[in-house]
Amino acid sequence: MSSPSGPVPMTAADQLLHRSEGDPRRRSSLLSIELLASAPDWDRVLEGFERASRVIPRLRQRVVIPTAPTTAPRWVIDADFDLRYHMRRVRLPGAGTLRELLDFAEQVYMTPLELSRPLWRVTLVEGLEGGTAALLVQMSHSITDGVGAVEMFGHLYDLTPQGRTVPMPDLPVPVDLEPSDLTVQGVKDLPWRSLSLARTALGVGARAARDPLGTVVGAADYAASLRRVLGAVAEARPSPLLAGRGLQRRMLTLDVDLSMLKAAGSALGGSVNDAYLAAMCGALRRYHEAKGVSLDTLPMAIPVSLRTEKDAAGGNRWTGMTLAAPIGEPDPAARIRLIRELVTAQRQEPALDVLGVFSAVTSFLPDVLVDPLLESVRPADVQCSNVMSYPGPTYIGGAEIVAQYGMGPVPGVGMMTVMITRLGRAFIAVRYDTASFTDGDLLERSLQEGFDEVLGAAGLNRPLAGTRRAEKQAAVRLAPGGRPPARRSSARRAATTTKKAQ
Repeated sequence: MSSPSGPVPMTAADQLLHRSEGDPRRRSSLLSIELLASAPDWDRVLEGFERASRVIPRLRQRVVIPTAPTTAPRWVIDADFDLRYHMRRVRLPGAGTLRELLDFAEQVYMTPLELSRPLWRVTLVEGLEGGTAALLVQMSHSITDGVGAVEMFGHLYDLTPQGRTVPMPDLPVPVDLEPSDLTVQGVKDLPWRSLSLARTALGVGARAARDPLGTVVGAADYAASLRRVLGAVAEARPSPLLAGRGLQRRMLTLDVDLSMLKAAGSALGGSVNDAYLAAMCGALRRYHEAKGVSLDTLPMAIPVSLRTEKDAAGGNRWTGMTLAAPIGEPDPAARIRLIRELVTAQRQEPALDVLGVFSAVTSFLPDVLVDPLLESVRPADVQCSNVMSYPGPTYIGGAEIVAQYGMGPVPGVGMMTVMITRLGRAFIAVRYDTASFTDGDLLERSLQEGFDEVLGAAGLNRPLAGTRRAEKQAAVRLAPGGRPPARRSSARRAATTTKKAQ
């Protein structure tokens, strides 16, 4: 991946995500928690990120926003880039349990990124139980999405403990660009942008003149699709039990044998992603029933990857769909069938990428106008994401990575779950708003039972799912994996698998 020669315009989708970084209720940062079998060599870790920052432009780019909305913000190579600012090394004061690590990661997550610098930070946590360690990598969602991050991280990982001996890439050329200069540049470019818009309008007009009936029918079809997509959001009424929203977050983790979860999905007529969503629905049903609340459905948001082989690692290529998740259905097989029908129907909608349309419309509006629009959008109760990562052993700084959890954003939803499939396991992180889910112990039991229910319905009666409780040691025994594929092909397979699964 070569470094760009100059400022890179920020896409409308990236800009929309960047707007939320300063708001703790809507902050969309991504934070990866990688558990390591041992403490890595810190100098080698620094060298790895130095190399990655020279190969991946986004790691050295900061965002320059014009003082007036005359043009899109720009990604520019930071002339003051200092790797030491982004890299920290700490030791927890307690016994180094997983609970202490997760609580510390929450503090890291809720600390705002410095918007005048490249939007990421790394924290090595040493001294965990059993001599293990953890690497916390946080970045703004405006840098990339989950599938893109898989490709970006490929430049950091080694396939052996000894690592690689390759020359350090050249330093990218920094760019000096001030917000006022960008504003003036936007004014100067206005005639060219107007001409481009006029050409686009003329092209649309010409097509309409050649095929007026087709143009009208196409517009009507899209409008009907948009009504269906928005109608699906309104169809599922929010749970009264999960109505609370606050600022406190808490995370718990669940590990599931990936081959068994795949087998369960296949046996019940679906995919591994269907089995994952069905298990989450079962957990939500149990939580509500234990609280004396009976619901047939609740709104569940699911990110859908739009990334292709040609897309670079940086940037966001995804949209979202909202389902009336069938949490009231007690039969796991019927639940999987309903989920599959809902997902299939929405994926075929021409207006599925309504998020992209909204991003484009709001990209040149000031925050004072965009913020009320965002506040008016009713968020889902739960959001579930699924990212395929590396199947085989990987190392960083000589230490083997034995598990990975994704601490996802909770942008107005009650719960965000991220399933990362890696090393033959499904590592599931559940991050929830404590004002929505007020009983953490009940939620943990419900999740355990939800996954066991799906596995049991497929005839897999052994206890294959298990929460990794906070009091237990961070390191785990993992199923052996094969060699990881080449960096680029693994990212392509991740994107393809995610899209097919969803």
